[in-house]
Amino acid sequence: MLVGPPGSGKSTVGRVLAQRLGLPFRDTDEDIERTAGKPIPEIFVDEGEPHFRQLERDAVRAAASEFAGVLALGGGAVMADATRELLAPLPVVYLEVALADAVKRVGLDAPRPLLAVNPRARWRELMEARRPLYLEVATAVVDTQDRTPEQVADAVLEALELKNPHD
Repeated sequence: MLVGPPGSGKSTVGRVLAQRLGLPFRDTDEDIERTAGKPIPEIFVDEGEPHFRQLERDAVRAAASEFAGVLALGGGAVMADATRELLAPLPVVYLEVALADAVKRVGLDAPRPLLAVNPRARWRELMEARRPLYLEVATAVVDTQDRTPEQVADAVLEALELKNPHD
């Protein structure tokens, strides 16, 4: 499983890892959008953050119990105690990203509900709250700075001591 903030590369790196390992890839944010029938920003506007967080907890629980492959969790999934408990026995990699790299990758004008007002300051606040939780659930931490998705995937495989079929 991959955790980290927006722009850390969870989905991009997850797809590379899945391909290299010959496994399927799944993103819980995509699961939530499919279940709700609308994009995440609309869920925040229409039903509010608490409703979204419940959908997120449900999506993570379902994916963790029924899916055998590479799984990317939404940036805030680790905020829920139940989710962190669920992740405790599983291999989880925290993809660490600096604000400057996150901006380059996704831009802070992207439709991200929690970053709508003063995105740089809000991103820093989110990271102050979430970084300890990412570290709590992480089996390994991989720094994504100045690395391509392929290089990050290599570092994840090495950190988890998994064989890369392409070596």
